[in-house]
Formats: sequence, structure tokens, C-alpha cells
Amino acid sequence: MNTIKKEHRMESIRFFVQELISSINNEAKKQEASIHLFGVASLASMLAMKRGQDAELASIAALLHRYYDYKTGISEFSGLNSAESVRPFIRDLDLFMKEEQNTILRAIFYYEDRSRSQGPYEEILKDAYLLQLYLHQPNHCFDQVGKSRLEKVFSELMIPAKFVGASIDSDTVGIDERSTTRELLADIAESLAGEDIIGVPGDERYREICRYWPDSDIHKVLKNSWCAAFVYYCCKLAGFRLPIRYPNGVCRFAGVAAWLEWAQLPETGFFYKDGQNGFTPQRGDIVIYDKLLSDEPHDHIGIILSCEDTQILVAEGNRDNQNYSDVFYRERQRFILGYIRISNDYQYEWCGEYIPNT
Repeated sequence: MNTIKKEHRMESIRFFVQELISSINNEAKKQEASIHLFGVASLASMLAMKRGQDAELASIAALLHRYYDYKTGISEFSGLNSAESVRPFIRDLDLFMKEEQNTILRAIFYYEDRSRSQGPYEEILKDAYLLQLYLHQPNHCFDQVGKSRLEKVFSELMIPAKFVGASIDSDTVGIDERSTTRELLADIAESLAGEDIIGVPGDERYREICRYWPDSDIHKVLKNSWCAAFVYYCCKLAGFRLPIRYPNGVCRFAGVAAWLEWAQLPETGFFYKDGQNGFTPQRGDIVIYDKLLSDEPHDHIGIILSCEDTQILVAEGNRDNQNYSDVFYRERQRFILGYIRISNDYQYEWCGEYIPNT
């Protein structure tokens, strides 16, 4: 790595983070973001020095670990989505070796996975996050895993701290008891698509669909190509929990290819052909078209509302790439690659190894 280039790395990251903080509309949230990110970064740097690791890389990972939360206001899948959000930025800076990029992204990706141990930088960020939380909110209710981690960090740093935070059962925290069904997915899609959403920034409903995607120019990026983003938005509203990109996936769920790949994974197995083992499309299934609007495979996607002998009623965002939503009929036997039937009790659970696509 060129020495001159390396000197500008931290400066570039800090500028990027300051821009993020400045973009937050709420002043209290701006202050909270600044205190949290720079606080965790300082603690991560200290822990890295204590453990014989690179303090700069640890600090950079910490500065970026909640980028997605503060950019979108959405905290679900904070680590996964933040890693995916900053991945292009870190790559395009051209200031980090590939191995360094992977180190930063893996630390961000795994920072919420505190029940398991990964590499040294992943563990540094997990511990720095908890330590920052404890120092600023000593009465915070930590689960047993968090409490145990903090006690080990206190011992490591030879801090005679008494743990005063109440302990909570991690198995009972954050469980969504709502029913997540394909029927609900269809209801939501039918209602939204019937509102004639227009894919322009002036349409509040389109802005809500775009909100999950952290790119600054996302309204322009998705214009005339937001069919998959519409499906993702409907799935989220229905209660199907998915990050913006499945780990190691081909692309984000704003692209049809991501849905096709995800549905065919061994851990899902949700993809079906019409007539396969008696399969018949039903309300709430997702339909993937093939060469419907172009010469490209899997080029469009929608949500099934009903199925008849020769046609299907669908709800789509960006109908025919014309930049508006609609509910209408399509032919059942033409230009259809297959269908995705998400299990009604599907819960996101991934235990593989994250390999950043840098």
C-alpha cells in the first residue's frame, strides 16, 4: 500500500461518517450518532492495541458499523446491512488492500452476533460496542451473553467495575409474534399496487419503497427498474424478515436475480415450476418472469393475487418497466420462469461464513 495513500484513509472515512451524521434531520439523533460512532471507534482502537491488532482498521470498522441504521433510520439487520452499504464505498476508495477490506466488512457484518466467536476484529467491535453502551447507559438491560462479554472485557482491562445493569433473557427479546403469511403479503401488494404508485421522488409511496436502499441517488437508480424493490417492500411489511442482500448473494434484493438465487438455496427451497409435483400458483406466491421485457433472463417480478387456467392476476411495481404500479392479468403459460412460495413460518437464520464481495 502506497504510504501517501494510507495517510488519507482515516481522514476519508471520518469525512464520510461526518457527511452521514450531517444528513440526519433530527438534532438529537445527530448527537447520538456522533457520540456512539466515535465512542465505539475510540474503544475499538484501544482494544486493538491491547490485543496486538491494527488499531486503525478496528477504528474504521467501528466508525462504519451502524452506517445503515443512521442512513435509513432502520435498525433491523444492522451489521449485515451496514456491511453491504459501505462495501462499495470502501472498495471504490482504492485505499485498502482486499484483505483489509474483508477485515473491516467482516467486523461490521458480525458485530451483532455476540453469542459466537469469530476473528480478532469481529470480537474487538462486539466488545467495543457493548463497552460504549455500558459506559453511556450503565443501567441498560443487557442479555446474559452481553453481560458475560462485558465482564471479560473488564477483567482484561483490569477495571474493577461492578455490573449494575439488569440482566434479561436473550431468548425472549425482540420476538415478533405477528403472523407472517403469504395471504398478508398478497393483501399488502394488492393494496399498494392498486394505488398507482409512480416511480418518482415526488411520490411519497415510492420514497418509502426506496427507503430500504442506502444509495444517495437511489430514486434515480431504481427508476424504471423497481419491480424487485416493490416485492421486498411488500415482504417487509408482511413480516418476512430479510436483509437487503442475502449473505454472499449475487446482488441485493432490489434485483430479481437475488430473489431467484435465494429461493433456490438449500436452506430455503422455495422455487417451483408451474406443474412441478402438482404445484399450482396461489395467492401470495411471487412470480419470476423470463425474457418478458427484454432478451435477458429473469427480467421482471411480481406477486400473485389469483390464478386461473390461462392467466394470473398480479400486483407489480414498475409494470412493464413503465415506472408505475398496477394490478392486472398476465398470461400464465408465457414468459414465466417459475414461482417463489415463501413458507408462512419462514424465519431468517444464517450460520455460514460471510465472504465479502469486494
